[in-house]
Amino acid sequence: MKISAIDVGSNSVRLMVMADGKTLYKQIDTTRLGEGIANSGVLLPEAIERTARAVQLFAAAAELNGAGTPYVFATAAVRSASNGRDFTARVKQLTGIDVDVISGEEEAACGLAGALRGRDGGIIDLGGASTEITVQQSGKKVYSKSVNVGTVRLFDRAGQDKAALQAEIDKRIAEYGKLDLSAVDMYGVGGTATSLAALYHGLEKYDPKVVDGTALTAEWLGAEADMLLSMTVEQRKQVKGMDVRRADVIAGGCLLLYNILRAFGAKHLTVSESDNLEGYVILKGLVK
Repeated sequence: MKISAIDVGSNSVRLMVMADGKTLYKQIDTTRLGEGIANSGVLLPEAIERTARAVQLFAAAAELNGAGTPYVFATAAVRSASNGRDFTARVKQLTGIDVDVISGEEEAACGLAGALRGRDGGIIDLGGASTEITVQQSGKKVYSKSVNVGTVRLFDRAGQDKAALQAEIDKRIAEYGKLDLSAVDMYGVGGTATSLAALYHGLEKYDPKVVDGTALTAEWLGAEADMLLSMTVEQRKQVKGMDVRRADVIAGGCLLLYNILRAFGAKHLTVSESDNLEGYVILKGLVK
């Protein structure tokens, strides 16, 4: 039996189709729903429209593929925007689907369930508008915090200026409080982590089998952030493995991941292709 789910993020919309508990494929459309939200606090009408249309197209594709009406959930951009209901209303109008706007805590739980599947460890879910850090020990969640910092927010606030990016990152990281990740197996989920893994391998064509399980060290992330920030956006687009849709925001995301690992003592993180899409359907009891 096939099922489908759609994750509406601040940077992209993703469709997942599963059968018998296994992910068959994922598709992505970078719509930048959270464009400008860091400064305005609202979703732009054009961002709402292009993102709602992406959901409409993915929902139609899922149904044509026999995966039924997808479960649709939205994260930080929609929950934090003062006009988030405008987006959910537009999706309802176009598709008849009610969007589940999940909290930061729910988002973290989805990432944990998807990446760890019950194992002990931690996740860093770096999105466009928020970043969740969650740790599980002895089968129990012992730490979970969602902070309003992500690739799109960083780009809106600081652009490509390393000093400005660093200042914003330092301020936001302080919100996580005291945290020691030195003895925790950390996993990275989300588009920034997978895109950086593709850069690490220099993939000419994205291959989830190669990306999944890639270990990115703090040293590599720091060096990669410096290299990316030394380039223009157009120059980055020529780098082997670069997702051109993320070329403007990837440097800030890389710098943020490096700073999280450095601040909390983690030497590396392992990139996971299984993420909050899988976690969402697991927590909803739709698959095991």
